[in-house]
This record gives sequence, C-alpha cells and structure tokens, in this order.
Amino acid sequence: MMCGAMSSTSSFSSSMDYLLIWARRLARYGAWFGGALILGAAGVITVEILIRKFFSMSIGGADELSTFALAIGSAWAFSFTMLDRAHVRIESLYVIFPTRLCALLDVVAQLLFTLIIALVAWYGFQVFAGSWSMNSRTLSPLSTPLAIPQFFWASGLIFFFLVSGLLFFRALIALCMGDLSKVQALIGPRTLKQEVEQES
Repeated sequence: MMCGAMSSTSSFSSSMDYLLIWARRLARYGAWFGGALILGAAGVITVEILIRKFFSMSIGGADELSTFALAIGSAWAFSFTMLDRAHVRIESLYVIFPTRLCALLDVVAQLLFTLIIALVAWYGFQVFAGSWSMNSRTLSPLSTPLAIPQFFWASGLIFFFLVSGLLFFRALIALCMGDLSKVQALIGPRTLKQEVEQES
C-alpha cells in the first residue's frame, strides 16, 4: 500500500512538473507579448511628441494606450518573474536558518502569496465583468471599450494566480517527500552563483 501511495505521488508530481513546463512556456510568451505592447506604446508616444513639436497636432489617446500597455505587460510579466525566481527578496534572517526551516518558510510564503493573488485576480475579473456588462468606454477621443484591455489584464492576473498555486502545491509535495532541493529550485531565492550565471 505504501509503495502504491509513493508511486501515485510520484506520478502526480510528474504531472505537475509537466504543467510547470507549459506554464513557463506560456509565461514567456506572455512576457514577450507584454513587452511588445510597451515598446509599441513607446513608439506611439514618440510619434505623438514629434507631431506636437513640429506640427502642433495630436493623434490623441497616446497616454491611454501606454496605460493599457503597462497594465497588461505587468500582469503577464508577474508569472514569468515568479517562475524565474527573479523577484526581490529580503533575506536578512533567512540565510542563517536551517535548510528544512527555510523550505518550510518558502512553502508558507508561497501559500500566503497565492491567497493574496487570488483576491487580486478575483477583483481584476470583477472589473472586467463590470466593464463588459455596462459596455464602458474611455472618455478619450479613441473611446476604447474598456473590456478589451481589461480582458488581457485580468487574464494575466488569473494566470499569475494559477501559476502561484501550481508552484505552491508542487513545492508542498516536495517538502512532504523531503526533497528540499526541489523546494529551493521551485520557490526559494536564487543563490549567488545562480545570480552570476544569470547575469553573464
């Protein structure tokens, strides 16, 4: 019975690892998409500045588009940053704790973070749903339907929540199985060596 349980857990872990591979791929595409939007918005703003400077005209809506691009790009970059463990962490006491305690703290922190992101994603969806039901539009000359950019923004937040939850459950399984190195590789801070390799 114990062997069967171990086999079942191992199979479930493999399935979650497979999901993480796909999550990384989708997160990378999302980050590229968000980055392209921000670059596009920068181009529109540049054109807007030149037109105002030399022709005293305005294409209108440049600030609106840049706001949408920043919101969407940020929402989709969150998942990529988490999966790449590139977020900022303060480790004043963390580095002196035993490895097992560090792994436990990492899992607890991931759980709390997932719960917070669940609230953010829920309210983000509510914003989109409200704009969709009321057919809300911006007050700018573009009169953009708010539901369109809010859909991509809320989708990024929901994906961020799913990625965070997936990382939590996979790390929890690794912690229960005593695989502390896996916990560190999933949700722990990057080591100094890893930071150097990332920058080189």
